[in-house]
Amino acid sequence: MKPKLLVATRNPGKQREIATLLRDIPFDLVFLSETGIPERPEEETLEHADSFEGNARRKAEYFSRLSGLATVADDSGIEVFALGGAPGVKSRRFAMLTGPMAEQDEANNRELLRRLAGLPEERRRARYRCVVAFQPRPDAPSYTFEGTCNGRILEQYRGTGGFGYDPLFFSDDLGMSFGEAPADAKHEVSHRGRAFRAFAEWLLRTQGGTVRDGTAEGD
Repeated sequence: MKPKLLVATRNPGKQREIATLLRDIPFDLVFLSETGIPERPEEETLEHADSFEGNARRKAEYFSRLSGLATVADDSGIEVFALGGAPGVKSRRFAMLTGPMAEQDEANNRELLRRLAGLPEERRRARYRCVVAFQPRPDAPSYTFEGTCNGRILEQYRGTGGFGYDPLFFSDDLGMSFGEAPADAKHEVSHRGRAFRAFAEWLLRTQGGTVRDGTAEGD
């Protein structure tokens, strides 16, 4: 029987993407809704580090301690160069709105458009970044993997796919917005796709041996 890997996100959009990206790894994926771990107020403090890596590590460590399982977590966001890299680690809280995820996404997108209003195309350059943290055991160091993708922020929505800022992010790789892109095409070039594939490839290599005390054996 394959060991379990907890995917530490409550975001339905992320869950769908990650399940696809990790479908070939030698673990059975488990989501928070399947563990019985209730959502607690302290979860809101987990993403208050000043880097994607810090947030991802904090989430992986926290949920690994609660569950006792090997855990993977990510933190990701969009960095707009004309805004000095904002919203960055505050991508989910950019508009400071609480409530259903779809309403937060809409408010964040409106705020981004407001801040970039009137800027020409060449000033709307941006990139998505994702850092994945893998916690093999509650008492072991974590590993991290990073992915990025480049593009620009559109002046209006294109497409209804994806989630978050996807309808506004025009991908250099695809020549369309992530909101317009078929899921498989998006996964191939997205920041999250690249980070989770790097993790999955590393995991497949190391499973010839073991992962122990924060070091991979058996390469």
